[in-house]
Amino acid sequence: MKKQLALPFRILKWIVVTILILIAVAFLFLGFLTLIEYRPDDVETVVPEASVSGEKKTLSVGDDVGIVTWNIGYCGLSETADFFMDGGKAVQSQDKESVLNNLSSMEDVLESINPDVMYIQEIDVDSTRTYGIDETKDFKERFAEYSTAFAKNFDVFFIPYPIPPMGRMEAGIQTLSKYEISSAERIALPSPFSWPSRVGNLKRCLLVSRVPVEGTDKEFVFVNLHLEAYDDGAGKVAQTALLANFVQEEYEKGNYVVAGGDFNQTFSNVDTSVYPVLGEDYWQAGLINTEDFAEGWQFEMDTTHPTCRSLDKPYAGHTGDFQFYMLDGFIVSKNLKVDRIETIDQEFKNTDHNPVYLKVIIEE
Repeated sequence: MKKQLALPFRILKWIVVTILILIAVAFLFLGFLTLIEYRPDDVETVVPEASVSGEKKTLSVGDDVGIVTWNIGYCGLSETADFFMDGGKAVQSQDKESVLNNLSSMEDVLESINPDVMYIQEIDVDSTRTYGIDETKDFKERFAEYSTAFAKNFDVFFIPYPIPPMGRMEAGIQTLSKYEISSAERIALPSPFSWPSRVGNLKRCLLVSRVPVEGTDKEFVFVNLHLEAYDDGAGKVAQTALLANFVQEEYEKGNYVVAGGDFNQTFSNVDTSVYPVLGEDYWQAGLINTEDFAEGWQFEMDTTHPTCRSLDKPYAGHTGDFQFYMLDGFIVSKNLKVDRIETIDQEFKNTDHNPVYLKVIIEE
C-alpha cells in the first residue's frame, strides 16, 4: 500500500514545486518591471526638432490655421482588425507589410489635407505590435517641411498579457507643425491605476507645443492629447480637470489655445443620439461636461461622420448595425474664431479613427 501511494505523492509534490517556481518567477519578473518602470516627471521639457527642409512659416494676427487630429492606431488597426480589449480576439492584428501599408496610406491622406499642424496619437517608436518600426521617424521624413515634437505615454519592457502577449511597448503622441516650434513640454496626466496594473499601463500626458505670434508677446499653444480609455471613469475626470485648468491658465496669459486629440469622451454639447450605444457589452465613452470649463471655450466635434468605430469585430464586410463613437475633436479658446470643423470620412480603412480637421482664425 505504501508503494502504491508513493508515486501519486511524488507527482503531487512536483506539481506543487512547479507551481511555486512559476509564482516566484512571476513575482521576480513583476519586480523587475517595477524597478525599470517608466516614471516621467510632472513636467518635462521636450526638445522640438526643426523641419528637415529648413522651411519656416510664421504666425500673425488675422492668419488662419488648419489643424488635423488623428489617432492612427499604431498603423495596426485597419478595417480587418479587432482588438481583445474591446471585445475582439486579436492582440497583434496585422503583419508587418500591413502596418507599413497603413502607415503610408495615412500619410497620403494627411498630405492631401495639407494642414498647418498635425496632432497624431498612438504612434509607435519600438513595439512588438508594429515589428519595431519607428513610425515617428517615418513621419518626420515624409513631412520634411514640418517641425516636430514627441512625448512618450507608453514605455514597458514587456507586457506578458494576454496569450500571446502584447510584448514590448514604446509609443506616444507626436505634433508636427509648419510653424517653427519655439518650445515644447510634456505635462503628465493623473493615472487612475495603482500597482501592479500601473506598471503595464500608459502614462498619459499633454504634449504642449508653443509658437510665437509675430508682432505680439503672445503664443499659439498647441495641445495634443490622448486621454484615458480603460478606466472606471475617475481617470478621465481627473485628466479632464487638469486639462481645463491648464488651458484656462494659458488663455489668461493672453495666449491662443487649441487642445485636440482623442478624448475617449464626447462633449456634452454633442448629440450622442446620432451614434447610440448598442448594448451594455460595448465599450462606453465618457462625457465631458462643457460647463466644467470657464465661460467662452468652444467645443468642436463634427457628427457628420463618426470619429471612431468599435474594435469588437472587423469593420470590413460587416452587416447590420455597428458601434460608432464621437471621441475626437478640439477645445478652442474664445480669442480664436472657428471657421470650419470636419470629420474626414476614411471609412476606417487604415485605423479605427477618422481624422478631424479644424480651421481657426487668430483674432485681436
